[in-house]
Amino acid sequence: MDKKEPIRLQKFISQCGVASRRKAEELILQGKVKINGKTAILGDKVTDKDKVFVNGKRIVIPRKSFRYIMLNKPRGFITTMNDERGRKCVAELVSGVGERVYPIGRLDKDSEGMLVFTNDGEFANKLMHPRNSVYKFYRVTVRPDINEEQLIKLETGVELDGKKTAPAIVHVVHKEPGRVVLEMILHEGKNREIRRMCDAVGLEVARLKRTQIGGVKMGMLKQGDWRDLTEKEIKNLTANPIVNGRTI
Repeated sequence: MDKKEPIRLQKFISQCGVASRRKAEELILQGKVKINGKTAILGDKVTDKDKVFVNGKRIVIPRKSFRYIMLNKPRGFITTMNDERGRKCVAELVSGVGERVYPIGRLDKDSEGMLVFTNDGEFANKLMHPRNSVYKFYRVTVRPDINEEQLIKLETGVELDGKKTAPAIVHVVHKEPGRVVLEMILHEGKNREIRRMCDAVGLEVARLKRTQIGGVKMGMLKQGDWRDLTEKEIKNLTANPIVNGRTI
């Protein structure tokens, strides 16, 4: 519970695992609930600073153990926890976590790299919300070559489904005959966005790998492996990263 935002008493009782919200309302109406020594009434709200008693026994919301996991997703796995068609799911790769965790965002079947899982719904919403503009870094191999006009289009925005994509940061990392490696930095999360952007300017994506989210890099984590994020990394997931010496 948020320390600053009060919640309805019956919701608090329910979150404590004492009774359903409807049953909690009955307990309140029966005078069996007290807040800070005073008999509660329906409509009361509480914060975590209030002392709530039911039938003379104090109740508190149990602390939940949140997990924050980084996975290096290989190609060939879909980003879902189950699939009715029997395809390989990322759930198989995090089965050893010991708790039910869910992916924040997704990578398509043919893409690979950094994927974050958690059982903290509030944190997941924060990381996904467009207003937070969390940047994601991708290493993209395209064919056959790229010219200045294509680079500018990718950076300034490409029209997809009648709407222009948000500006991106695109760098050429490496060039050789028939293929180019790009670093693309975006803060949108549309379905297969990079593949569709490249296709729109005449480029074929041969390989797509996410290497960083916010201020957290995947580093040397092996394909198919996962690890818990550190407290610092959890904070840095929503931090603005530094590119070429400047914060974006």
